[in-house]
Amino acid sequence: MEYTVILQVDEEGNWLASVPAIPGCHTRGRTREEALANAKEGIEGCLESPAATGDAIPQELRPLELARVKVA
Repeated sequence: MEYTVILQVDEEGNWLASVPAIPGCHTRGRTREEALANAKEGIEGCLESPAATGDAIPQELRPLELARVKVA
């Protein structure tokens, strides 16, 4: 299973990672690689509970699209 992870760099240079398909699944790292590794661990942790209880596993229904809009 694959999930989209949105990455951003904060004002201190840390990488922030968010998983839109799993509400509340956010993490960070000092590097891009660390943030992605932490996101993988976070996703696995978020999926443990539904898997154990038989609840539905969150699925990514559609690919995300990012766009930039220029304003005056």
